[in-house]
Amino acid sequence: MVTLIDSLDTRPRHPEKANRPENEMLRKPDWIRVKAPGSPIYKETQQIVRENGLVTVCEEAGCPNIGECWSKKHATMMIMGEICTRACAFCNVRTGLPTALDPMEPEKVANAVEKLGLAHVVITSVDRDDLPDGGAEHFAQVIRAIRARTPKTTIEILTPDFLRKEGALEIVVAAKPDVFNHNLETVPSKYLKVRPGARYFHSIRLLQRVKELDPTMFTKSGIMVGLGEERNEVLQLMDDLRSADVDFLTIGQYLAPTKKHHPVQRFVTPEEFKSFATVATTKGFLLVSSSPLTRSSHHAGEDFEQLRANRMAKLAHG
Repeated sequence: MVTLIDSLDTRPRHPEKANRPENEMLRKPDWIRVKAPGSPIYKETQQIVRENGLVTVCEEAGCPNIGECWSKKHATMMIMGEICTRACAFCNVRTGLPTALDPMEPEKVANAVEKLGLAHVVITSVDRDDLPDGGAEHFAQVIRAIRARTPKTTIEILTPDFLRKEGALEIVVAAKPDVFNHNLETVPSKYLKVRPGARYFHSIRLLQRVKELDPTMFTKSGIMVGLGEERNEVLQLMDDLRSADVDFLTIGQYLAPTKKHHPVQRFVTPEEFKSFATVATTKGFLLVSSSPLTRSSHHAGEDFEQLRANRMAKLAHG
C-alpha cells in the first residue's frame, strides 16, 4: 500500500521549535508520495545502524526516501551527535547544547560501512559551533577510519559551513573525501528566516575554497524550493555556484517536518523541476538532480559514478 509520509521521526523536539506558532500545512500533491518502509533489507539496515549506536540523517530529518534507500542498504551517517547548535527553520534535528564527541565514533562508522557493504557512503553532521574547529578533525578521523577498513569505498561528506573556524576546511579537504558537499539550502533572500545562523556568501566561498585547495575534488551543493523563492533567484544562485566551480547541483521540494517549522509556500511541479535541470545543465554543472523527491544523498552512489563519467567525457572533448 502506498502511504504518504509526513515525518518519520515523531519524537518530541526542542522548545525553540515547539513554541513557534503552528502553520497551516498545504495538502501534498500526488507526485509527493512514497512507499512506507518495512522490507527485510530495510530492517537489516536499521539493525546495523542500531548495533553500532549510529545516528542517521535519514531518520533525524524524516527523509521521505528512507524506505527506498534503506531497502538498498544505503544510509547517510550523521556524526557528532544528534543535537545541533543551530535552529534552522526547515530542519527537524534537535537544537541545544551538544554532548562531547564520541572518540569511538570513527571506528563505529567504519564498522557499519563494512557491514553494510557500501561502495559509496555519505557522512554528514550536526553543526558544532561549540567546538574550536567545528568538528573538522572528527570528520577527518571518520574519513581515515573508513579508508583503513574499506579502502575501495568512495566517501562523500556533507559538511556544516565552519563559520568563523579558521583552518577547519583545510583539515577536512586534506583527508581527501571523494565528494565535498555543502548545501546552500535556499536563496539568499530567505536566509534570515530559513537559515539564520548561516551566511550565504560564506557558503559560496567555502565551496570555492575547496576547489582552490584540491582542484580534483568533486564539489556539490543543494537547495530546497517551495520556501517562497522566485525563479530568477534560483537562476542567480546557479550562477553563484558556477562562479565557485561547483560540479553538482541538487534541487528538491521542501517538506515541512511539522506545523512548527517554516511552512511550505507552494509545491513546485515536476515540469518546473525539469526546467531547472535544463537551465542548470546549460550553465555548466557536470551533473544536476532536480525533482520533487531529490535529496542531497539520494542515489549518491549512482550519481558519483555519473559525475566521474561526465568529467572524463568533458576532458576527452577538451
